Amino acid sequence: MAKKRPQTKAAKSQTAGGARAAGADVNVPVVGAREPCPCGSGRRYKACHGRAAAHAVTELVQRPFEGLAGESDWVALRELVPAATATLTLKDGLPEGVPSVTLATVLPMAWPALRREDGSVLIGLQNDTSSGDLSRDLADTLQRALTAKPGTPVAGQRASADGPRLQDLLDESAGFEPTVHSGFEFWVPDSAEGATPEVSASLERANAAAIPTVKLSGVDAAYWCETPDKNHLRWVMPHPEEQLLDALARLHAAGGSTLGEGTRLVGSFRAHGLMVPVWDLPSSMGAEECEKPAAELAERLAKALKTDTPLSAEERRARGGLTNRQVTLS
Repeated sequence: MAKKRPQTKAAKSQTAGGARAAGADVNVPVVGAREPCPCGSGRRYKACHGRAAAHAVTELVQRPFEGLAGESDWVALRELVPAATATLTLKDGLPEGVPSVTLATVLPMAWPALRREDGSVLIGLQNDTSSGDLSRDLADTLQRALTAKPGTPVAGQRASADGPRLQDLLDESAGFEPTVHSGFEFWVPDSAEGATPEVSASLERANAAAIPTVKLSGVDAAYWCETPDKNHLRWVMPHPEEQLLDALARLHAAGGSTLGEGTRLVGSFRAHGLMVPVWDLPSSMGAEECEKPAAELAERLAKALKTDTPLSAEERRARGGLTNRQVTLS
């Protein structure tokens, strides 16, 4: 049998927010996980109100960006795009001394956030988070970055279970317009000479690993990328999964799911509650050559999404093939 791990101070501490999430009286004293629950049930805290508190922190939110403007692009920047930024607009406006807030796919040394010397804030999106709610974790990081000392990175930490989410902090009416970059020079926008040796080394490694990526302009949340053997189009779609699979199956069975000669719908990712169909493209097909066929495919897909007749035998086979080639990223 495995040895019991010693109970640490971290395990003993519970936040008032956790008690609130569990439905406990916030005036009840905070206790250790193995101590009697203050509610008087006679059970240990971890088996009583502590269970609900822990569940509130760790429960996976399937669509953390739901309700935000540009949900599909949020998913793309989190999972697919190496280097990109987007300006964020806060509901209550920018605090004094903070000229701007920018979302970035990655920051130097994988920092969760950075407050620059000029007071501007950068938030990293592709970081590991401490709970199952990515939106709440990012909101916590954002709030701490707004008050951080200029010129310092912001460390990661566990967000309170009842803390705000991005949906509570961001102005949805402002829209969400990502800018895709060829590299990570936006880390040091003024001059690379001002970067520390650690940042310079991190920048060099990141640029070497970045896959060339371009956001299509004619359709929403579609990203072309270049790899040594072939190119790809990865398109994050907000439609309900079952409905989208039916529509793609109809197109596939009718020969209308491609983007032209030499292209093929090869499968899909499932990421943060959305589907991301993927097409293989010839290495000679660049992002510009994708624009027209992608727009035409979007029109065919819109019609297929409105069709609710039962799938034919051939369409069911096509759907089965698409389902078997799904990969869940998160």
